[in-house]
Amino acid sequence: MASEIVKISGLRKSYGPIEVLKGVDLTFREGEIHAFIGANGAGKSTLLGCLSGATAPSSGKIVVNGESFGHLTPRLAIRNGIGIIYQHFQVIEGLSVADNIFLGSEIKKWGVVDRRTQIEYARRLLARLSSSIDPNLPLEKLSIGERQIVEIARALHLHPKILILDEPTAALSGREMEALHDVVRQLAKQEGLAIVYVTHLLDEIADIADIVTVLRDGAVVWTRPASEAPVEEIARAIAPRLARGNSARSRAAAGHTIVRLKDYRSDFTGPVDLDLRQGEIVGLYGLLGSGRTDLLESLVGARNRVAGVYEIGGGAVQLNNPSAALAEGVALVASDRNQQSLFGELPAIDNLLIPHYAGIARKRSTHQSLFDQAAEALNLVPRKPNLSGSRFSGGNAQKLVMGRWLLPDLGTRVLLLDEPTQGVDIGAREDLYRLLFQFVATGGAVVVASSDPAEIVAVSDRVLVLAHGQQIALLDGEIHEDQIVQLAHQSKAVISGGRRRAATVTE
Repeated sequence: MASEIVKISGLRKSYGPIEVLKGVDLTFREGEIHAFIGANGAGKSTLLGCLSGATAPSSGKIVVNGESFGHLTPRLAIRNGIGIIYQHFQVIEGLSVADNIFLGSEIKKWGVVDRRTQIEYARRLLARLSSSIDPNLPLEKLSIGERQIVEIARALHLHPKILILDEPTAALSGREMEALHDVVRQLAKQEGLAIVYVTHLLDEIADIADIVTVLRDGAVVWTRPASEAPVEEIARAIAPRLARGNSARSRAAAGHTIVRLKDYRSDFTGPVDLDLRQGEIVGLYGLLGSGRTDLLESLVGARNRVAGVYEIGGGAVQLNNPSAALAEGVALVASDRNQQSLFGELPAIDNLLIPHYAGIARKRSTHQSLFDQAAEALNLVPRKPNLSGSRFSGGNAQKLVMGRWLLPDLGTRVLLLDEPTQGVDIGAREDLYRLLFQFVATGGAVVVASSDPAEIVAVSDRVLVLAHGQQIALLDGEIHEDQIVQLAHQSKAVISGGRRRAATVTE
């Protein structure tokens, strides 16, 4: 068996009462490509932070080349041969390729940067990666795939024994992905590096990995040889198979179409085809970067619609701003509650009523009456109209920003929700779901965008799955968590104009 480079034992990390890592045990070995996967929020980034020294674990140990550490610092991690390449590139435009490779660890002679030596050394590092990139080129002249190679060369300059690649192919074309795979295999098989390969593309794993580990809810589900981990098993491990039940609410037949999208395209997402009907909840599922937020924000005029049909109530609309959307009865609750929805310094009554003051009586007694009705319907705790928004818990703050669009007789026909229960406890989640069910029962329609497959399955009548900005599937009938996870993790694609495009599947 290959020698152990890094062994993690009983690693835990908590933020206050929230335990993000729950006793993780993992081993990374010389010459192995170890695929590391899990849904958003599984704890992957926290674990990588502990390995790179960016995050201090609460307990447990990390053994590197036989030496045990309670926690690492970034400098200590580098000194012990741990290299990491993040999904968001750390290279800098305005500098040459060679300058980027040696940034922060320049080769100096007599106290001055020895550029000639750096260029020659950079050329050798790039040749080691089978690349002929000119070290003198400015970074902005390079493609995304070439920048990825520069990142790897920069890491190799620090002589790592283990190299962590965080979503390395997320922005690459099919050809660039294949080239990167060749480089990774060479580093592992010919040079003996341990490779930790974080990916959300399940069908990439069979092409590149020796070992697969699935992380869920901060714990390792299993670690297996890649040959014993088919895509279906991986998807089921990420999201246990759970069919949508009918017990959450009584689902009457959907009514007439409220919103119609045909060949709809926003800045990043599309084409999308969807008829959103009265009385239904459509789940919008996809990974980070799938286009969920882009689509929702374009539907309320916060982003551009670039092509296609957009009809509300049977008539074509051109919504250039959220105010125009509100006039049509379409409202959005954004994912970043504190930055985009909640007025932290304003009292609860203003948070609830502020979009509607122009259309309701100015009497304070009227405002108080509306607040009391809404607070009871929302199960708001505490029911204090003058308490500032920032003083409410996450769940109750979310009730305020959702509730402002659910007040009776205010004309909301379509409610768009982006990660509506993010940072919300289980009790408040149930209250929020109940509000949605009540809203659609009275003739409204809802689109819920979420990275939580369990939430999507629990609340949705139909599910639209996005990946890489493309509509992958529109699902009806019995819907399973692992089914939508597998669809969203697709990377097999048709190349169109240099961009990966996933095939559309309708079930």
